[in-house]
Amino acid sequence: MMAGQAEASLSPGAGQKSSILRNRNFRRVFAASAVSTLGTPMTALAIPLTALGLLDANAAQMGLLGTLTTISFMLFGLPAGVLVDRVSRRTLMVVADFGRALVLLSIPVAWLLDGLTLTQMYAVAFVNGTLTLFFSVSSQSFLPSIVPPARLAEANAVLSSFREGNGIAGSALAGLLIQLVTAPVVIVLDALSYLWSGTVIALIGRTPEPVAEKQRMTSGIMSGLRYVFTHEMLRPIAVSGAVSNVGALMTLTLMPILYQRVLALPAGALGLFMATSGAGALLGSYTGHRLARRVGEGRVLWMFGLVIMPFTVLVASAGRGPWQWISMAAWLVVCYQSGMYNVLLVSFRQRITPGDLLGRMNATMRFTLTGATALGAALAGTIGQLAGVRAALYVAAAITATAWIPYFLSPMRHLRRLP
Repeated sequence: MMAGQAEASLSPGAGQKSSILRNRNFRRVFAASAVSTLGTPMTALAIPLTALGLLDANAAQMGLLGTLTTISFMLFGLPAGVLVDRVSRRTLMVVADFGRALVLLSIPVAWLLDGLTLTQMYAVAFVNGTLTLFFSVSSQSFLPSIVPPARLAEANAVLSSFREGNGIAGSALAGLLIQLVTAPVVIVLDALSYLWSGTVIALIGRTPEPVAEKQRMTSGIMSGLRYVFTHEMLRPIAVSGAVSNVGALMTLTLMPILYQRVLALPAGALGLFMATSGAGALLGSYTGHRLARRVGEGRVLWMFGLVIMPFTVLVASAGRGPWQWISMAAWLVVCYQSGMYNVLLVSFRQRITPGDLLGRMNATMRFTLTGATALGAALAGTIGQLAGVRAALYVAAAITATAWIPYFLSPMRHLRRLP
């Protein structure tokens, strides 16, 4: 379906704006995402708890596991963007989904055969992360092929809201299920969700997608890097997001160790903390645009960053009793910012980027943003092993508290609306 045709299918009458879900192809993307994003937070909790509870991993090994989950974005992120601009993005999404299902299923199979090792966990984390890279870059680049530019913000808001809502449900449910049936069994549910997602996306008809001219891999990579890092508004988005992701991944890597080893809290309590991430991001997705309209879309990017600075310290102060709940409430506020930024900035990036550059732009962003999470996980493991989990959490808080500075120093500082 061409973009213009999608616009026509969404407009039943003059002056009347129908739901984005009237778009058949978007409805299938939504159906795939609504299920797969429920399983993803289950694995995000089940894999570290498998390593901790069944394989007795230490802080350094947990850091390595977290690093391998996202290091593919640094190793292959930029070439992935060139490839995504050359081939069918829909096909890549289907292959990535089926591949993730198979690799995740290897964990419960090995566990049942009493052959699960940390080496296998490392391999699964790396391969699953690589396939997630290709799916992520392809999906963000595919959406403008089925949704007209004027509806991109609405489409991203729908996907983001359900993703964050599933983050709440999936994390909370995972914590309870892990206590009942162990972590490897919970991973099966995520594998099944990827099988569903791949099948539904495969049902989308062939859709015209912009294809970039053939060029050398290095030239394609450099064109994506130049576009992002010479753009006066994309550059601060990349830098700020990278800083924020380092702090966030340090926190998420260390919290399972703090809850399980230091505070001796059950998996259900950790699941509740993880669910708070989704709750905050969901609130940000739903209400962030209203706050941005009042304050200004550019100004809110750095102003809200100032607001959350003290909350990052409260997150790191997690303990038993009241401090457990204070830390969760603070994490909700920190994650509110993430949900608000997702709705504002992902649509903005898609709007201002030419169609044949979307893959390279998104890959460059993913390389920077998600690659930073590999650094965060490595820092968490190193500092946690040398100075202790609590000290590493305070370092994470300090890093997260500085993420507003690139926006403050950019032309976005005073903008009431993003172009």
